[in-house]
Amino acid sequence: MSEPDSSAPRHHKPKLYAPMDFANHPGGADPARVSEAAHLAAQALVNHGRESDDPEVTRRLVELADQQGLEAVAEIWATSPARSLPGALWRLYALRAAVQQNPERVAALYAAGKEAAQVSKVVAGVAEPLGADEVRAMADAILSGAFEGDFDVALERFAAFCRVISLGETHHADSAEAGSSARATELTRNARQLLVTAEDLEYSAEAWRRGELD
Repeated sequence: MSEPDSSAPRHHKPKLYAPMDFANHPGGADPARVSEAAHLAAQALVNHGRESDDPEVTRRLVELADQQGLEAVAEIWATSPARSLPGALWRLYALRAAVQQNPERVAALYAAGKEAAQVSKVVAGVAEPLGADEVRAMADAILSGAFEGDFDVALERFAAFCRVISLGETHHADSAEAGSSARATELTRNARQLLVTAEDLEYSAEAWRRGELD
């Protein structure tokens, strides 16, 4: 896989699989002010979580999209560059939401890809035996880690998760080819999108370690 191009910010949205489509909601606000607000909100949220040792604070932060609605979170961060703090935070929330929406489907994709991605499987850290409860717990644990532990580790764990799921999508695409070429094409496209998201999260993790993720 080629190295991610960091020469320009990327504004695409992460997408796990249909029908997950985290749409942007353009409005009339000044883009510069929207960007500034997104960055300030992301910094405040991450700092608040990391400065607190109260498990209840972490729980509320993890469940932010559950309480406020994913659409509300999307309004704040979905249009931010992928390789920025608000863009990375949005991807963590969006990926957790996708797991929560259909954990059985995610578990099946993960199971289909994990044997071909041993390193990524270990980094992602899904408990065995694998099932819907395990992938839900993994998603919550990763997002909790963004506020309680090392933010870069949380990014890398979800990146690894994306790589395993991408392989699962590819495996399912191969199986679907004989019955439905359209479905196979859709799965292949989703697999590629997940790889891009993984690369963005990995880049962001490196930038966080350098103190350059803003």
